[in-house]
Amino acid sequence: MSRPATRVLALLEILQDRGLVPADELARRLDVDARAVRRYITALRDMDIPVESVRGRYGGYRLARGVRLPPLMLADDEAVAVAVALANSKDQRAGEPGPAHRALVKLNRVLPAPLRRRVTALIAATSATTGPLTPEPQLALTLAAAVHSRHTVRIEHTRGAREVDPYGLVVHARRWYLVGHDHLRDAIRMYRLDRISGAVGLPSRFTPPEGFDPVTHVLHMLTLGAWTHRIEVWLDTDLETARDHLSATFGDLHPCPDGGVLLVSGAEDLPAMARILTGLPWPFTVRNPPALVTALAEHVTALTQAVARSQPAP
Repeated sequence: MSRPATRVLALLEILQDRGLVPADELARRLDVDARAVRRYITALRDMDIPVESVRGRYGGYRLARGVRLPPLMLADDEAVAVAVALANSKDQRAGEPGPAHRALVKLNRVLPAPLRRRVTALIAATSATTGPLTPEPQLALTLAAAVHSRHTVRIEHTRGAREVDPYGLVVHARRWYLVGHDHLRDAIRMYRLDRISGAVGLPSRFTPPEGFDPVTHVLHMLTLGAWTHRIEVWLDTDLETARDHLSATFGDLHPCPDGGVLLVSGAEDLPAMARILTGLPWPFTVRNPPALVTALAEHVTALTQAVARSQPAP
């Protein structure tokens, strides 16, 4: 950096990226002395950008809270990440003038020309079959506020209206889920946000169960809670390898004291589970249920018959 103006902008970028930053760290990163840092802070304040000074051993400088800063500064890699995420959003891929489309247009206007050309080329050269199913912004904000303030919400779901104590929002496998206590069912339920058309906060408040984890609940429901059959299969591999090969929704993985990994999962269609198991790269043993062993034997018989049919005639 050779010009004071460049250093002032670099200082703003550091403060936007961090909270409280010590003066000596700012001086080191800008390659200047402490007096120059104070001059650059004054320059930012002269541009009506509020910078607070914090005295003491752990003091430094920080931007005032809750202030919208002109401009928002992004490093090249940050700008690329934001642009690609916006380009792969649902409304942008559908060619609709939704919030992601408008945000991408604004971002392109402020990107430096060389970077804008590179980002445009990246987006044009990239195709995605699916992207995150971004919820309606106002719905997501309403639910998030209720989670934070612990207020009951009334949601309009495809199966009817519900009053729910919202414990958390979970994004998994491109879908958003609301997890909470359903007053009608008197039980913890999860709801896909793309099936909720509206939500309104209610005055009543709640206290979530101690230690409840919405992520764990969603993964459990997607792997075990929604299925008829509980599956237990021993896999001849180690835990790290199994986790690398199998998705989180495939089931729970537990290391066994004598070696190997126990897969605990759920299934509605045992023949389908048998076909999946035969595609695993490790030896395995079915422990439960016995009906899965029967389905596996039938699948092996079908494979053997297919091999016999495929043999050349003598």
